[in-house]
Amino acid sequence: MKNWLKVIGFAIIVACVGLTYAWFFIYNKPHDDIEKATPDYIISATDCYQHYTNGNNNELENYTGKVLQIVGVPTSIEKNDSLAVIVFAFDSGLFGDEGIRCTMLPSHNEKANNISLSEKVTIKGYCSGYNDTDVILEQCSIINNNN
Repeated sequence: MKNWLKVIGFAIIVACVGLTYAWFFIYNKPHDDIEKATPDYIISATDCYQHYTNGNNNELENYTGKVLQIVGVPTSIEKNDSLAVIVFAFDSGLFGDEGIRCTMLPSHNEKANNISLSEKVTIKGYCSGYNDTDVILEQCSIINNNN
């Protein structure tokens, strides 16, 4: 009977160590800082949009889940509560403009609101995919404005 208690006690200790490992290294891992990350791809806004609309997002060149740095001339800036969204529109669809939507980090909202819609801008962000109308970039930051 005492051997079973030792086995059960050992199993409980192993389970506690496993749960602690999972908590610290899997569940509680720090988030990537996209603003400081090196971009996986540097691409023009037009090429990025065409990549998704032409169905080229495959295993060999998949932008989804990567940090992109895009360059282009924005067509509008949407303001939602405390967020600024820079839009690169390339097509007009049933529900409005279709293109690339870049949701800015809160620290870049003022900078985004002050850019001119006639100048090139370089934006870096995390590409979360394509929703059949827009390419979505999140946690975006403005790298520079090119006049």
